[in-house]
Amino acid sequence: MTTAQPLLLTDEQIKSFITDGFLILKTDFPREFHERLVEQLNTIYDTEGNPGNNILPRIRDLQRVFENPVITGALTSVLGPNYLLHTHRHGHYNSVPKPGGWHKDSYWGYNRLRNHHPWWAMIMYFPQDTPIELGPTGVMPGTQYQDSRNFVSDETAEEATANGEAGTFALIHYDIWHRSTPNLIGKPRFMLKFEFMRTEAPQSPTWDNQEQSWTAVAGDQSNDPIAEEVWNWMSGRTAALANTKSADAAEVASLSARLSGSEEPDALNAAYELATRGEAGIQALLGALEQEKKVSRIASYGLSVAGEGAVEGLLQALRAENEDVVNHAIFALSELRGHADQAVSHIEAQLDHPSARIRRTAVDALGIISANAKLVVPALIKGLQDEDTQVRFTAGLSLVRIGKDAAEAVPALAEQLTHENRYVRGHALEALRYIGTPEAHEVLIQELFNTRWCSDTTPASTF
Repeated sequence: MTTAQPLLLTDEQIKSFITDGFLILKTDFPREFHERLVEQLNTIYDTEGNPGNNILPRIRDLQRVFENPVITGALTSVLGPNYLLHTHRHGHYNSVPKPGGWHKDSYWGYNRLRNHHPWWAMIMYFPQDTPIELGPTGVMPGTQYQDSRNFVSDETAEEATANGEAGTFALIHYDIWHRSTPNLIGKPRFMLKFEFMRTEAPQSPTWDNQEQSWTAVAGDQSNDPIAEEVWNWMSGRTAALANTKSADAAEVASLSARLSGSEEPDALNAAYELATRGEAGIQALLGALEQEKKVSRIASYGLSVAGEGAVEGLLQALRAENEDVVNHAIFALSELRGHADQAVSHIEAQLDHPSARIRRTAVDALGIISANAKLVVPALIKGLQDEDTQVRFTAGLSLVRIGKDAAEAVPALAEQLTHENRYVRGHALEALRYIGTPEAHEVLIQELFNTRWCSDTTPASTF
């Protein structure tokens, strides 16, 4: 493991990441390092196929990438120092002129609300020279806050690409709209994708922070006030914009009308603006929470940053018959964290909800809010035993976030190591690692010995 100090991002880089949703990073690896990796990739793909989640142990030099101070510094800056390298990783191969479709990657678990706060991020590594003609990944800047695709054409001037020399890295917000661009040359193009999760809510800035207050990048106002809220959140200030502006009745009415507008960015900005308007804004958002699914979801983002005044209304929303309302209310309560300590038992009760989607959101929320480990951990142990696989592996990730205070979950996590789903097992192993007690380490080491494999063994070399 490297001992080099992480090269933390600057204020301007963080602001660019918040606004655009991506950064291009350059490391100091020699060209020969990347060439050697490409040679290994070509051999493995030609003889064995895509190694999938095993790409890191299969090409052991790749671990050096994630020990490089540029990469560790960027991830620390965005996700905090105790970030998790997720069990899922994948090598993307592209040699065809047809572009990939615009998409957002699926979350763990699926169909959950996408979080504007950077709890997740991805690194995309291009080990070969990747000019635009070779089909680098394209991203649509600023779309990490938009659930729907609001650009019509596949080819658009706003698209940014990760083209560059060998060793180009793209750090992207997990939720940004992206695609593979057409490979017009036809030569093999590799992109190695790795996912990372924040394991702790921010308490203070973890980048090279010099500015306390948010200022937009080069006059860009496209994501205000969302960008300002994200900056505050990453700085350790929860719901910092709540109740900071006067509640003019006409203005609140105007903002409320925009929640159901056709343009999602404008509706989201209106939701965040309402969160700054105190009780009047909260009541408008709670009313919108009861509307159709899209409007309800947008309102939940405003409520998630509206402060303590939103908690009572959100608790009442948990009793709604509409599943979307309940789901969105749980999400908003979880992001309020310390403002919503009283919600823990109410969210725990949702683990008996007949909807697996509600139970998934509940176990995720318990790991984020984690206000009372004595109550939260038994609830997450229950989640580990749920009939729904996604509830189980989300409960594992929530126990990662709780860490050492989740020691009583060790026996239940050990039971998950025989589950048929790779991510139930993988998340259980990570939870054991973050709990870190001698008992957890004993289970963890035994399982790793039981499942150990040789990275040199191939169909052509079996012993």
